[in-house]
Amino acid sequence: MTDPVLSLKDATLSLNGNAGRVDILHGITLDVQPGETLGLIGPSGSGKSSLLMLMGGLEQATGGSVMALGHDLTAMDEDALARFRRDHMGVVFQSFHLIPTMTALENVATPLELAGHRDAFARAEAELEAVGLAQRAGHYPSELSGGEQQRVALARAAAPRPQILLADEPTGNLDETNGRAIMDMLFGLRDRHGATLVLVTHAPDLAARCDRVIRLRDGRISADAARDAAE
Repeated sequence: MTDPVLSLKDATLSLNGNAGRVDILHGITLDVQPGETLGLIGPSGSGKSSLLMLMGGLEQATGGSVMALGHDLTAMDEDALARFRRDHMGVVFQSFHLIPTMTALENVATPLELAGHRDAFARAEAELEAVGLAQRAGHYPSELSGGEQQRVALARAAAPRPQILLADEPTGNLDETNGRAIMDMLFGLRDRHGATLVLVTHAPDLAARCDRVIRLRDGRISADAARDAAE
């Protein structure tokens, strides 16, 4: 049996706010297998995005363990986590997080250059072509529609050929047509690179495309079902 790509054991997350300590995730135990597509669903405030952040090392667990590709994320400092994400993960958010002073091509190529890839711009061009933006490579984010900006963000996440793709409501700021196109592209990139995909979504039709669906409620897993058994 292969080792899980992601493994959480009794993971908890608590944050300190103006009103004091807030417990967000409670004892999450979960394994994600290589090549699996996992959907995270649940009502707003249930902890979906926070769980994704733990998986990506963007939030540090306050209890338990979070393992990714055999590495303990809870034992890494911020610099080590940033390097690990750069080398092994692609992350797509609801907001596009593009650098406004860079063209689409530069936005995709820059992380590759920082990682030392000599073919950064060639790979960036190939990824932009894969998301249908070869003709828009020289345009700045302000010159692109929302759907096009999210395609650039997808290309940027996929260009390093990550083993893990994390997507947090990637269609949340898009209309239905653009949202469907982005999801088709995300699943296509997953298939092309053989990555494991974890997807946060409110949309039942998107969750239905996943191999497995985790439902969260009040910071706990309330259901875990393979596609054929998912609600």
